[in-house]
Amino acid sequence: MSTFYEAHRGLLEQALEAIGKRGYWSAYPESPSKRVYGETAPQDGEAAFKALLDRPFELDQPGADSRVGAERSPYGFDLGITYPKASVEDLVSASRGAAAGWSSATPEDRAGVCLEILQRVNQRSFELAHAVMHTTGQAFVMAFQAGGAHAQDRGLEAVAYAYQEMARVPRAVLWEKPQGKHDPLRLDKSYRILPRGIGLVIGCSTFPTWNGYPGLFASLATGNTVVVKPHPGAILPLAITVKIAREVLEEAGFDPNVALLAADSAEAPVTKELATHPAVAIIDFTGGPAFGDWVKANAGGAQVYTEQAGVNSVVIDSTDNFKGLCQNLAFSLSLYSGQMCTAPQNLYVPEGGIETEDGHKSFDEVAQGLATAVDKLLGDPERAAGVLGAVQNPATLERAQTLAAEAGPALIRAPQAAEVPGFAEARTLSPALIKADAAQGGAFAQECFGPVAFVIATKDTAQSIAEAAGLASEKGAITAAAYSTDDAVLDEAAEAFGNAGVSLSCNLTGGVFVNQSAAFSDYHVSGANPAGNACLTDAAFVANRFRVVAQRRPHAA
Repeated sequence: MSTFYEAHRGLLEQALEAIGKRGYWSAYPESPSKRVYGETAPQDGEAAFKALLDRPFELDQPGADSRVGAERSPYGFDLGITYPKASVEDLVSASRGAAAGWSSATPEDRAGVCLEILQRVNQRSFELAHAVMHTTGQAFVMAFQAGGAHAQDRGLEAVAYAYQEMARVPRAVLWEKPQGKHDPLRLDKSYRILPRGIGLVIGCSTFPTWNGYPGLFASLATGNTVVVKPHPGAILPLAITVKIAREVLEEAGFDPNVALLAADSAEAPVTKELATHPAVAIIDFTGGPAFGDWVKANAGGAQVYTEQAGVNSVVIDSTDNFKGLCQNLAFSLSLYSGQMCTAPQNLYVPEGGIETEDGHKSFDEVAQGLATAVDKLLGDPERAAGVLGAVQNPATLERAQTLAAEAGPALIRAPQAAEVPGFAEARTLSPALIKADAAQGGAFAQECFGPVAFVIATKDTAQSIAEAAGLASEKGAITAAAYSTDDAVLDEAAEAFGNAGVSLSCNLTGGVFVNQSAAFSDYHVSGANPAGNACLTDAAFVANRFRVVAQRRPHAA
């Protein structure tokens, strides 16, 4: 079988060490540098992407009797790519047929194949960056980092966790039970990893690789076959990934149908049919809470892992660096036009204002300081384009514009379109900032995905913490932040958000932002509130993707 394990053994050992130490480590360079990836890598990657446009995507899969595809770049043009479309029954049949050889492979062989897939994906990072950019709307550098290197790190992290959990199970042991004066009872016991079955990865439109790779590689590494169902608006990044996976599987002597693509359209979706199919044993879902809840309620006996949505909050009590606070939050609010599951939405400020290094600032001064920082950050058109990217879904843009229009005098900062050089029809919008009152409620009590945020007045910091943590418990949250010069306040916030299952970032004023999540160190989503029932990535994310069966025989003397 595969020799890929020996080729990548050192990398796996590094990843295993990294998940134990939780310090900074990355296997795949995040800089789109010619010095790292090769002198011609940028041009070659862009050319490879352009060669895919306006033609059928070549993917040899069984049962493909028609084609589907209507992706449109948020930067203003149709991709014109069509993908093979097979029935759900054909996909399930092919996946089942590939299961025996893959499930009987050793954990080392499967890990080796997964690591080889990741290496080849990494070699095509520039091509994938363009694919991510023109399906999700991420700016190129972000697409290269989040959609490329960081997603690859998350995939490797899942392989490492999966291998670690399987390695806890010995292959064989001699079992001896003492019998006093008599010879001990002796049995030869062997243990086999048994995968659950077919894994279904339901991709999202904004982060198809970053959110898709953990489930894909966790299921593959633990011996399950996988069907990847991309969002109809972001098929290409996962189609390229599946094609690479199939090539590696075949080279390693396995049936390539271990990995299959289930492309569909918004008009004729197949997600529900796949999710409720009795052969599907594992589902990884990223998306909105309504459909995520439907999947959990209707998936039968499948093990479901979800990342849904939440209301991420920031508690502002006091600071010794007001300028740094405003600049840091301005970037977090603006990055990818607020279309990150980790982006802050609600910023709680006491109605009486806060203390800063420059003295007291009123609520309105804090709100205006944030708006001014966003204006300065996005004041340079080229920088604005690189930070904001484009809005993936027209409905996201329309919702933000509507909320801003309805805000009236409560509008602190009006959203504005940004120019993107080379893409005159790019769909863009900078963040709207809206003043609100915690006592009166409002739209801020639920997720408002996209470029809109609320600066919310509370009677004091204690109420800010209670409101934010309570909303996290009720609606879910993935991130939280707090600013205070008082350690007692930060401890109170940590306790409240911790009980709500939300990781807390404190006093971020420099180059680290609340929306960032580092593989091998940060646990992305806790699984402890409605924002998701799983963590990317921990032992629980992989351990329930397989079972252990044993064999016992009398030991031969």
